[in-house]
Amino acid sequence: MDYQTSCLLITYSPEIIDGAPLYVSSNCLPIKACKYEPAGHSFHAAALKLLGLGEQEDTETDDRSVSSDDKSQDFSAASDTFSSKGKKKSGSQQQDHYALLGLGHLRFLATEDQIRKSYRDMALKHHPDKQASLILAEATEEAKQAKKDEIESHFKAIQEAYEVLIDPTKRRIFDSTDEFDDDIPTDCAPQDFYKVFGPAFMRNGRWSVNQTIPSLGDDATPVEEVDKFYNFWYNFKSWREFPHADEYDLEQAESREHKRWMERQNAKLQEKAKKVEYARVRTLVDNAYKKDPRIQRRKEEEKAEKQRRKEAKYLAKKMQEEEAAKAAEEERKRKEEEAKRAAEAALNQKKLKEKEKKLLRNRENPSAQSCCTGSCREPLFSVRR
Repeated sequence: MDYQTSCLLITYSPEIIDGAPLYVSSNCLPIKACKYEPAGHSFHAAALKLLGLGEQEDTETDDRSVSSDDKSQDFSAASDTFSSKGKKKSGSQQQDHYALLGLGHLRFLATEDQIRKSYRDMALKHHPDKQASLILAEATEEAKQAKKDEIESHFKAIQEAYEVLIDPTKRRIFDSTDEFDDDIPTDCAPQDFYKVFGPAFMRNGRWSVNQTIPSLGDDATPVEEVDKFYNFWYNFKSWREFPHADEYDLEQAESREHKRWMERQNAKLQEKAKKVEYARVRTLVDNAYKKDPRIQRRKEEEKAEKQRRKEAKYLAKKMQEEEAAKAAEEERKRKEEEAKRAAEAALNQKKLKEKEKKLLRNRENPSAQSCCTGSCREPLFSVRR
């Protein structure tokens, strides 16, 4: 027990170990506790050191580090070759699950009850025990074996079809890869707009997360309903999956790191495919919006209304300018009249003041006024001869 003195005593727990000291170490030193055994490579290495096997262990550790480096190099080399491993085979042909169950006329519209009923019928009809007569009808053993293999493979295909279509996730993936017309109408005559774009929107509506899909309507549809229709499609959300042929099969992963790398690569491919899909749907909506006669009619009405408001604004401005000019002319005339009246009043006032001054002078010198008025006709002085 000498090696215990080099360990740090951090706690004392009589409830757990009956009063015996509890020694706790880091990941390079052992834990000494009752009823517990060390586990892991680090604890084993520390135990070897405490037993005096440190030098040997050091050499072993060096050898182990070298081997680990080699393993890491091997792993990194293997990581570089991930791209060539685990890919799904692109040449494999996918079977038509709906046709195998006799639901080719319904396809994605088939309900779960219809799938179950059709599977029961097909399983009873094509069960290998029910097809024994076909095997016996063959002449040779090779032909009988080939017929038997054909019947069993067909029955297995029916079972696989049921397993795929009854599972919502698998069915969604299969429906995403099912035959579908991705074509987008680009141009059409105004009278053929609803015939061309109506089926295109109905066809793409199957991918909508929200299955309450508004209708394109007709020429008599109110403008509010038309706006709701285009708002729905401009905010379209698709549930469509894109399991490309070059995706990686997670079941073929060689390690956990390889599987995570596959998941990242698949996520990139899915994201890229979804962007392409949303761009395709957006192109459909843009083309329809440009060719929609109701939208064009509303744009023409808005343009005419805008022109009418512009002309009304121009006329109102012109009338306002004329009224302002008329008011300015009247104001000018009024000011001229006021100036004229003020000038006349000033002149009259001036004459009145002069008259008052004259009267005042006459009052101050009345003799001069009498002489000036002229009652005395004799000269003031005589001229000598």
